[in-house]
Amino acid sequence: MGVMVCWSQCMYMIVSSLIWFIAVKASDPRDERLQKGLLIFGVMFSVLLQEAFRFLYYKLLRKAIEGLVALSEDGCSPISIQQMAYVAGVGFGLMSGAFSMINLLADALGPGTVGIHGDSQLYFLTSAFMTMVLIFLHTFWGILFFHGCEHQRWWEIMAVVVMHLAVSGSSFCNPLYVGSLVPSYLLMAAAAAWAYLVSGGSAQNLRRFLLCLRSGASPQPGS
Repeated sequence: MGVMVCWSQCMYMIVSSLIWFIAVKASDPRDERLQKGLLIFGVMFSVLLQEAFRFLYYKLLRKAIEGLVALSEDGCSPISIQQMAYVAGVGFGLMSGAFSMINLLADALGPGTVGIHGDSQLYFLTSAFMTMVLIFLHTFWGILFFHGCEHQRWWEIMAVVVMHLAVSGSSFCNPLYVGSLVPSYLLMAAAAAWAYLVSGGSAQNLRRFLLCLRSGASPQPGS
């Protein structure tokens, strides 16, 4: 499964980079408005392409589950779609974070020093926080996206796409990092609560878990 996630993310990055390279080379580099428009187009196109790969990945995993059910003796799959959604979301998040860190480390090599001309010196710190929130968001988005596909709730899929576009679009607020970090973390909290509920969680289960932590007792099976 991890190999398939890596393959899908690499294909997504290759296609996005190819489209971006063609668009930049075919345009006038001296036209700042056009270049900014191409940047916005590139970000939005990359988000939509990544969500398309997420859907294709769901279809592939669905076929795999059907194959496991056909081969099993009891007619049940050893892996549920929720487990696959969680693993796929973590995989997408880790690969997205890895690509983000590669770009960050490339900028750290120089030339120049961040903040030397009066710009914010929090570039690397905020980039680390942004990478972290993207990893968590992709995990929650994977759960919500797979749940929407499984139950044909297309509005859940659209909600994931809209949240992904909003988080990616907030990066245009930089170097005003508060404008990108705060909305992203608020969306992460909302997506986490939503993913918890669609996975079968409830306020009562959460309360029981917190009470077990306070008392130091381990939760009983089935509680």
